[in-house]
Amino acid sequence: MQQLVQNSRSGTIKIKSVPAPTLKSGMVVVRNLYSLISAGTERTKVDFAKKSLLEKARARPDLVKLVLKQVKEQGLLETVERAFNKLDSDAAMGYSSAGVVLEVASDVADIRVGDLVACAGAGYASHAEIIVVPKNLVAKLPAGVSPKDAAYTTLGAIAMQGLRQASPTLGETVLVTGLGLVGLLTVQLLKANGCRVVGIDVNPASIQLAKELGCDLALTASEETIKEQILGFTNGYGVDAVIITASTSSNQPVEFAAEVLRDRGRVVMVGVTGMNLPRTPYYMKELEFKLSRSYGAGRYDTNYEEKGIDYPIGYVRWTENRNMQTFLHLLAEKKLNLEKLTTHIFPIAQGEEAYKLISGERKERYIGILLDYGDFQLGSNLRQEISKNGRTHAKQTSSEIRIGFIGAGSFAQGFLIPALKSHNVALEGVCTASGLTAENVKSKFGFRYATSSVDDILNDEHINTVFIATRHNLHADLVVKCLNAGKHVFVEKPLATTEEDLQRVIEAFEKSDKHLLTGFNRRFSEPVQTLKRYFGSLKSPISVHYRVNAGFLPKDHWTQDLVEGGGRLIGEGCHFIDTIQYLTGSEPVRVFAELVPSEVRENWNIIIRFENGSVGVIQYLCNGDKLYPKERIEVFGGNRIGIMENFKEVILSEQGAKRVREFGGGKGHKEEIAAFLESIKTGTPAIDFRSQVLTTLATFRLNQSIDSGLPEVI
Repeated sequence: MQQLVQNSRSGTIKIKSVPAPTLKSGMVVVRNLYSLISAGTERTKVDFAKKSLLEKARARPDLVKLVLKQVKEQGLLETVERAFNKLDSDAAMGYSSAGVVLEVASDVADIRVGDLVACAGAGYASHAEIIVVPKNLVAKLPAGVSPKDAAYTTLGAIAMQGLRQASPTLGETVLVTGLGLVGLLTVQLLKANGCRVVGIDVNPASIQLAKELGCDLALTASEETIKEQILGFTNGYGVDAVIITASTSSNQPVEFAAEVLRDRGRVVMVGVTGMNLPRTPYYMKELEFKLSRSYGAGRYDTNYEEKGIDYPIGYVRWTENRNMQTFLHLLAEKKLNLEKLTTHIFPIAQGEEAYKLISGERKERYIGILLDYGDFQLGSNLRQEISKNGRTHAKQTSSEIRIGFIGAGSFAQGFLIPALKSHNVALEGVCTASGLTAENVKSKFGFRYATSSVDDILNDEHINTVFIATRHNLHADLVVKCLNAGKHVFVEKPLATTEEDLQRVIEAFEKSDKHLLTGFNRRFSEPVQTLKRYFGSLKSPISVHYRVNAGFLPKDHWTQDLVEGGGRLIGEGCHFIDTIQYLTGSEPVRVFAELVPSEVRENWNIIIRFENGSVGVIQYLCNGDKLYPKERIEVFGGNRIGIMENFKEVILSEQGAKRVREFGGGKGHKEEIAAFLESIKTGTPAIDFRSQVLTTLATFRLNQSIDSGLPEVI
């Protein structure tokens, strides 16, 4: 399919052929008919991407701090490689579209194949022929509403949310500062709400259009008597509210708002301007200042947007979706005029020309710019055709390792795939839910084809080894399918998130003659290997203390979700259990866990008893200082002490003699990949399967211990 994308490093806009995205739970597949270019937001994105690296750093100091932190933890070369991998990617553009529904997930009840719908959301309602959108970001079109007009719905919801924040009542006078696309939509919504509307802008053409759309008083911002005219229009009282939709670095809009507002008036910021509020006028008039968060309640809430959990209407009247529906109903009632706003319509194949308008390369006045995807009739085979991606398979007789990837996010691109590039392997197919991501990875790393269908990887007879790097809840099912399909499997941790899934993996592995490795990389790192050699010859038990300064994650991060991510204990704790199991050379037999109280399952203290008498203690803490090193291992036994500090230093001490070894900070990812590939060639497993199962089982028992308050036997 065709999709309009932007290169993150150069800012270049281009049309790219990518695999169509696949249907997910709680979502619908939509064939776009029109999508709207949001000139303000997308121009900002284009301008940023075109900046040099230095200019990007100056504009985003927060990202610079993140990079410096990664340099400290992972080393300069590895951080630079990951950063450039990310910059070399093509990013989706767009977040407002309308089209026809092609597929509906089984858990979506109120949308049917063939429905015309408006779609919202960055990363979902992109400028692409086919998109996949969560149900709460989809609204059905009422009779009489054209997809062309419905493509404005997201921008309409943004304007509507700004209006709701201003709480205008019938007969009030509201000033709209900035008469671009959102501002002109706001003018019309206010008129539909029974308000008197004043509009100001720097562009005379925008002033004229605002008048045509019903603005009662429209003024050029540079007029000398603008303040007097507004006060005169309101009988000297001042306006009741100001909605700022302008985009400027100037502080003038918030200063001017204070001058023309009545006592106890309201200011709502929808656009992007300076926000240094002058204290005296805001204090003397006791003005209220609010920010409007995008297009309604639910925005940035994972439970609402991705999982489809709606807010009860009795508690939250206006959500994103209900704002979208209201905008569409106003269109159906002819309360809004969008024809005057649409200045350009480009076929998707000419999408680059549209962006020349907003970048200034093409000197024409514009407001609403639509991309047209052409007519479409249900029953056509467009989706089936584009899902094939033009792939052909030549018969191969080589005995080399031929790899397919399922899931290829930032971790896979930053660690796994680069590690594979140094080995004599063939990168065959890469599969991601987003066709654009798959195509990016294909182009960047040299895979033979990209796809959004897992079946393409499973059924590819030329692929004999599969890497799985999806979200955690998908791991076990994909492992089973890959083993059943006769593939060797590398799966990122965890191996499974439930005991039932783990049992299915065990059964599939026992029937298979293929290798399976879970991504427990730390045992392969040079510092941990050094500790293993130092204590490996001991016959007596050892004590291992593993402290992890994990850092904060928002409670709505997907890894915190006990279903999707398994929580941090299952999702990440397995790393440290495996490392201690490796160092002790023994199997875990009993575990106990205590939590420091918090909203989610983090900040835990763990004790593990091993069969040979060794004891492991894990402190996993998310409430510490991020500037402190993340991981530290202390091993005691046989009158020896070994200390590993964040994979950069190992101290070995015995009878007063101390040796210090320094390392580069690598956590064993490259060595892990090498060991897995070697296991396929030699038949000797990189990690014994029983050890992988026991580590995973230990995480389940630790969760049970948290619930019971008692030790649990593995």
